[in-house]
Amino acid sequence: MRRALLLAVLILAGLPGVASAHPLGNFSINHLTEVSVSTDRVDVRYVLDQAEIPTFQERGLSDAEVTARKQAEVLRRLALTVDGRRVALRPGEATVSHPPGAGGLRTTRLELPLTAAVSASGRVAVRDGTFPGRVGWHAVVARPGHGTAVRSDVPSADSTGALRHYPQDALSSPADVRAATLAVAPGSGTVAAPDGQQRAGSGGQEREDVLSRAFSDAAAGKGVLLVMLLTAFAWGALHALSPGHGKAMVAAYLVGARGTARHAVALGATVTITHTAGVFALGLVALGLSAYVLPEDLYPWLNLVSGLLVVGVGAFVLRKNLRRRRHVHHHHHHDHDHGHSHAPPEQLSWRGIVAMGAAAGLIPCPSALVVLLGAIAQGQIALGMVMIVAFSLGLAMTLTVLGLTVVYAGRVLGRLNVPSRIVTTLPAVSAVLIVGVGIVLTANAVPRLG
Repeated sequence: MRRALLLAVLILAGLPGVASAHPLGNFSINHLTEVSVSTDRVDVRYVLDQAEIPTFQERGLSDAEVTARKQAEVLRRLALTVDGRRVALRPGEATVSHPPGAGGLRTTRLELPLTAAVSASGRVAVRDGTFPGRVGWHAVVARPGHGTAVRSDVPSADSTGALRHYPQDALSSPADVRAATLAVAPGSGTVAAPDGQQRAGSGGQEREDVLSRAFSDAAAGKGVLLVMLLTAFAWGALHALSPGHGKAMVAAYLVGARGTARHAVALGATVTITHTAGVFALGLVALGLSAYVLPEDLYPWLNLVSGLLVVGVGAFVLRKNLRRRRHVHHHHHHDHDHGHSHAPPEQLSWRGIVAMGAAAGLIPCPSALVVLLGAIAQGQIALGMVMIVAFSLGLAMTLTVLGLTVVYAGRVLGRLNVPSRIVTTLPAVSAVLIVGVGIVLTANAVPRLG
């Protein structure tokens, strides 16, 4: 076992840096519209970069069917206006390919040329309304034509290399430009445009995250399965240290509710069950309900439910602590005279533990969903499920260890000569922190529900 653990650590050290196989997320649909105006025509080149999960949802379609669907979407929602008049675009021959993505899944790349035979002498406007509501990189770029001088309100430079790589400093707030206006005059094929260049990344195929890479290797028979499972477990444990995985909530809850070691373990178990069930539930949505609801559309609602759960639990713990403080204050003089406390015994609510554990594990990691879908696509469902459970166990282990540390630190604090006011105030402060975290989660989720 020690040797296997050592191998897992070495694998983790040797794997690529942490990045999603698609830098803008496994749900994203990214598109770029290039426009060039010549004296006798307007040319548009539409480029689509579709990530793993939406590509998986089209797994039953042929390339011809996928191309027909995308082309119909472009013709319906990409609008070209010349001198105030809507002009029809005529599609050329589209090319479609499937670059490899995470977890053995494919992505989709489509390039579609379009042309309108029209003489533009004044104003040309383009509006890209394709795939509304889908997250991703959306950009419009002006290109030089023939015999014209164009002044554009969008850049003439494309920092993504036609959606092959993305600016690393813009991934947190990707471009969302869907319209352009071009003023056209006779000229020699020039474009005057604002400087919209952004620093691009290293280029090439983006690297998988550790969990997807471990599953891909296990599915291909590379390496020892035990080592791959240990890798998934270790990555889950490390992943729990990243922002937004309930560390502050779990610690504050155990402090505020005066939890025990048993409660800390129960919280970890609840996180494991909830996270694993969440991945499987989203997998079912991606498989059977994608025509009605998109998996990424559920994430804001899951965030909202998580936030409301945290607010409710925090309010309950705060009320409980305030009642206890009043009781302690009432019996203060009696306790002082007799040398013992009549404070009511702590009875931490198991419903509260389940609610807090569910809030911490309710939002499944997209990489785990990618592994599940990759397992289905490759006929390795059992392997994918085991990998996800191992990942969730690692996630829960970190939270459990954190909880146990908080519990035992509280016991050590109780043995020290700490003023009683601090000891009785700390749980109430922790409860207020829980409520604050829940309010922030809820406030962040509400604007994304639309």
